[in-house]
Amino acid sequence: MQSPWFRPRLLPVIGAALLLACPAYPAIGPDQIVLVVNKNAPEGLRIARSYMQKRQVPGHNMIEITTTRKEEIDREAYEKQIAAPVRSFLKRNDPEGNRFACLVLLSGIPLRIRASQPALRDGGMRAGRPLPKPNSIEKKAQAETGSPSQGTNPMKRGTADARDVTPRLIKPRQDASVDSELALVMEKAYPLEGWLPNRYYIGFRDKNIPGMPRNVIPVCRLDGPTEASVHRIIADSLYAERNGLAGTAYFDARWPDNGARDGSPYRRYDRAIHHTARMVKERAGMPVVIDEREALFASGQAREAALYCGWYSLGKYVDAFTWSRGAVGYHVASAECTTLKAASSTVWCRKMLEKGAAATLGPVAEPYLQSFPAPEVFFGCLIGGGSLIECYTISNPFWSWQMVLIGDPLYRPFKERDAEPGKPSRTR
Repeated sequence: MQSPWFRPRLLPVIGAALLLACPAYPAIGPDQIVLVVNKNAPEGLRIARSYMQKRQVPGHNMIEITTTRKEEIDREAYEKQIAAPVRSFLKRNDPEGNRFACLVLLSGIPLRIRASQPALRDGGMRAGRPLPKPNSIEKKAQAETGSPSQGTNPMKRGTADARDVTPRLIKPRQDASVDSELALVMEKAYPLEGWLPNRYYIGFRDKNIPGMPRNVIPVCRLDGPTEASVHRIIADSLYAERNGLAGTAYFDARWPDNGARDGSPYRRYDRAIHHTARMVKERAGMPVVIDEREALFASGQAREAALYCGWYSLGKYVDAFTWSRGAVGYHVASAECTTLKAASSTVWCRKMLEKGAAATLGPVAEPYLQSFPAPEVFFGCLIGGGSLIECYTISNPFWSWQMVLIGDPLYRPFKERDAEPGKPSRTR
């Protein structure tokens, strides 16, 4: 499946931080997305109909499946109840694989696929690099050494880790998010254990990586704690597109960026957050706050947040924010999308959406640090005028793994940048 707009040859490197990493190509259109609705979740159908009307998505671009309303599903049920009907629809309606560019899962569809076999514990096979607890990050960063990153391009430094470790990491795990697994629904055969490299990830461009799937259709989710919250996400996305995304960009690093090039992946990701903050300050035309202390933003410190990236509070949302209409952000920790529905949960994805953010992303289980989207690419694409699904797809390293993107896939918070003199329009 060659997606009609995720074309590797159209992913130019523009500027030192890949600011305009999105393709200089017409933006994804409403006729290129397919909504997937669970018949057992009538709220999903209501959301789908409202969204299709607001975004002018053709009525036939919808698949109705029958599956559990629970947030977890086993592998066999996933294949029969979700993957099979979606695959059948795509084969009938897009046999050449050049018509549809995105699947959108509606509220009421399971979030994660349960592992069909237990994962080996540490001591069996070295299975990647799990995110540490907050009080161990600095010790890890100080203790680990390695060869310095090469070159001066900050995004090359940020993606080098994932490129280098991909061939070496084999994880005995078959659990995944439904969303990340479904992205490979048209791939004929692939291993279920561990992750698979994303051919559209900017860090893998022009790389000959063994086992890289070719038939990919990116997946997004219109979901949230309540039906009302999903309708609000859609409304706020449309509002911000019309009026511009206003507010402040907040970036929560853990240490100062002293320019050192040690081998710690934690330090490198922390520097990537610093680079992203500087890029947004230079290019987005909005105030930027960068916190480089170990402590996170405290209550009331992040007012009118429009953009956010930070770490590390595992499963414990910090109520420091008021969110602007249309706000986009994510928190880097190991379990921030384990649920969207449990009222007692304080995971970041659920709480950010409940409190007013319009788009976020996170893992349904331990993802390992190198599988998080590269912040420079994700936010660089956004402020360059890209849509949410474009920016996620070129910044997300792996499929058949743990990440979930939540929000309106067509949402372009900096859509007005297309009107800047000398910048080619990407409006259809």
